[in-house]
Amino acid sequence: MTPEVISVLVLAALFVLATVRNVHLGAAALAASWLVGTLVFGVSVDVVVAGFPAGLFLTLVGVTYLFAFAERAGAISAVVYAAVRAVRGRISLVPWVMFLVTALITSVGALTPAAAAIVGPIAMGLAKRHKIHPVLMGMAVIQGASAGSFSPMGVYGVIINDIVRANGLPSSPMVLFGAAFAFIVLTVAAAYVAFGGVALWRADHDHTAEHGAVMERPRIDAKVVCSLLGIVALGVEAFVFQHDIGFVALLIVVVLSAVFSDTAKGAVANVCWPTALLVCGVVTYVNLLQSQGVVDWLGGTVARIGAPLLAALVICLIAAVVSALASTTGILGALVPLAVPFLLTGEVWAIGLVAALAVSASVVDCSPFSTNGALMVAYTEESRRERTYRQFLGWGGTLVLLAPLVSWGVLVVVPAL
Repeated sequence: MTPEVISVLVLAALFVLATVRNVHLGAAALAASWLVGTLVFGVSVDVVVAGFPAGLFLTLVGVTYLFAFAERAGAISAVVYAAVRAVRGRISLVPWVMFLVTALITSVGALTPAAAAIVGPIAMGLAKRHKIHPVLMGMAVIQGASAGSFSPMGVYGVIINDIVRANGLPSSPMVLFGAAFAFIVLTVAAAYVAFGGVALWRADHDHTAEHGAVMERPRIDAKVVCSLLGIVALGVEAFVFQHDIGFVALLIVVVLSAVFSDTAKGAVANVCWPTALLVCGVVTYVNLLQSQGVVDWLGGTVARIGAPLLAALVICLIAAVVSALASTTGILGALVPLAVPFLLTGEVWAIGLVAALAVSASVVDCSPFSTNGALMVAYTEESRRERTYRQFLGWGGTLVLLAPLVSWGVLVVVPAL
């Protein structure tokens, strides 16, 4: 049995072990990274440790710490109050507002984790206050971030269009953007129906019912104002100056804690340490596989498939599975080139396959093992966090199967008929 096959089987075994036994998946993945790296691939511990996503860890810790402080200061309540007033109490519209706000942010070039890190806590605060299902609100933020990223100025759009043009293939940035946006909107609509959106809409239109859109005006004091200014500063640093969002968040919360020491008490306990361990452990293992060429091996295996349409489906499936566990940006950069041989044959519609690949890799970002999915789980109230994690896992797993099939069928098979 080859090292590539062994490493993939170990990855599958980790998920099975964490599901059937009370084993923390992140800790198990870190242990497996060491064993597989040193015993199967024969690399040093330094190579294994190099795959630890320090940037992701800092983002999870820094941002959740800052918003834990802001929550204790009353700043999140103030934002929730303002958002409710903006939609005039129509709670059923709030998830869509969060979707559009996040999409707007990423459409002009912001990274999806940065947008989710800024909008996510506000959105989940609204969800908690008005009894909106956390998976629905999380999906709105996550998918909004992905949808906007496919614009010609968005990160995903820039990566894909540059690769396509560099290989002399036909490209249509607006078709890519439109196709991805449409599929993502349908995904959010499905989540809206599945997780109580229709009930929210009915409650908004039932004037005889007592709906939860009314809330007491929160008190605005110095710590609220400073916390909000800190969040705004974090957004400016992330989107304009593009400094590391984790370090910036830690710097801001340290300054706030020094000024408002009473409010800072207990905030660090609300940092989502288990989620950070979970995500960073899994990503470390996946990074090991990438560094040892396992993803390239999968791509080479696909390249040996004779039927272009079937090969296109396999590539989309690989994109969905791997992207659910690792960086979507990295996966798009790695797998789009793998599709080039099939595109050059002219037997499949180039723009359609690229769009299908993009959809397959992006809509699965709701997986709790991806950065954005992990952030939404971390922002969920503690009493519902474990259940929300499992629901995101189930929803993400469903999309891993459905997104490639549907996008491939609509964007690749139909044009080939």
